[in-house]
Amino acid sequence: MAKDKYIKKFGLVGKNIDYSFSRNYFTSKFKQENKKDYVYVNFDLENIDQFKKILKSKPLPMGLNVTIPYKKKVIPFLDELSYEADTIQAVNTIVWDANGKVVGHNTDHVGFEKALIKSIDKNPKKALILGTGGASSAVKFVLDKINCSFSFVSRNPKENQLSYDEITKEILDKIDLIVNTTPLGTFPDVDEAPPIPYKYLSDKQFLFDLIYNPEETKFLEEGRIRGAKTSNGYQMLVYQAEKSWKLWSQ
Repeated sequence: MAKDKYIKKFGLVGKNIDYSFSRNYFTSKFKQENKKDYVYVNFDLENIDQFKKILKSKPLPMGLNVTIPYKKKVIPFLDELSYEADTIQAVNTIVWDANGKVVGHNTDHVGFEKALIKSIDKNPKKALILGTGGASSAVKFVLDKINCSFSFVSRNPKENQLSYDEITKEILDKIDLIVNTTPLGTFPDVDEAPPIPYKYLSDKQFLFDLIYNPEETKFLEEGRIRGAKTSNGYQMLVYQAEKSWKLWSQ
């Protein structure tokens, strides 16, 4: 048991996260970089109140990632937020600073911006963001930064948001980027997709899906067969993971 004190532990906080990109990615990274005393584990929590146990655990993790459905719910348990996390109001990376404070960061916006810019020839001018969860706020942060106007689309729209039923051909003709931030289409439910009118898509649009498993979701497939350019969320995850690692290592 004494040996455990020397293990540098990192992990992912979420719910039903056996599929975990992060655990596989960092376990592979640690192996490739010969970090024999580093481990990355899943903290699969039934509810966010169980996060208190992690904060009291000994030894404490060296750093954490946070995923659905806790990116917003974890905030009250933290001491501080970075500017980006505070603006986005979602946390996907947690760091213990030199003073022992628990600080929430958001690296999703870094991942999305890098992946988007890598995939497109020019910045989009008008976009639809499908979904209104924590990930959608990171997408909003980036679109604001690159001066791309956008509308949120939700099954339960609030003020200044669209419902899926309100998306028309006239609206889509003015859109050059559609970002799916919902979990619809994630393995194993691969036949699901956000209910937009796909028949009106064309080569005018670029479809970006934050989902990475499957590699091509139904959302992306429907766009591709109509000439739209597409990208899944894998590179975004890689970029955000590497940014998390930099925060933990600084």
